[in-house]
Amino acid sequence: MKLIDQDLSEPYSIYTYRFFVQQWPDLCLLAYDDTTGDCAGVIICKLEPHRRSYMDEHFASDKVELMRGYIGMIAVGTKYRKLGIGSSLVERALAAMEKRGADEVVLEAEVDNVGALALYERLGFIREKRLYRYYLSGTDAFRLKLWFKKPLSEISVEQVLEDTSL
Repeated sequence: MKLIDQDLSEPYSIYTYRFFVQQWPDLCLLAYDDTTGDCAGVIICKLEPHRRSYMDEHFASDKVELMRGYIGMIAVGTKYRKLGIGSSLVERALAAMEKRGADEVVLEAEVDNVGALALYERLGFIREKRLYRYYLSGTDAFRLKLWFKKPLSEISVEQVLEDTSL
């Protein structure tokens, strides 16, 4: 908790952490330094059903409910940055969510957090929209989204005939 409190712009109570850890323990990951035993990084996520909206033309029209993953928070200790720990935590969390059936994953990142935005975009996230004055500080955020399934518009007839898993 100390690591998150130091690195995130928003204050979170112990109840927020408990909410995530108790319901989605496999989506809350810690990275430890083997030599010191210090917590080097943490990611806290969830996965829930999400009602389709008008923007979900990405998926087949008969799919009524999407499984939406959410990255609630990620923090990497200052001395552990630029070592790939953040990328590894996100990749592991994404793999766990996809394995559990996630159709998409969303998160919010501060518009001026260049490092975080670069990390997520490198992993395939796109900027879905800007959320004005999203944080308590008045800072704007970008909502980022990653789809696990291919959009229908990108699936060819040949692919459908060859691969029934699409």
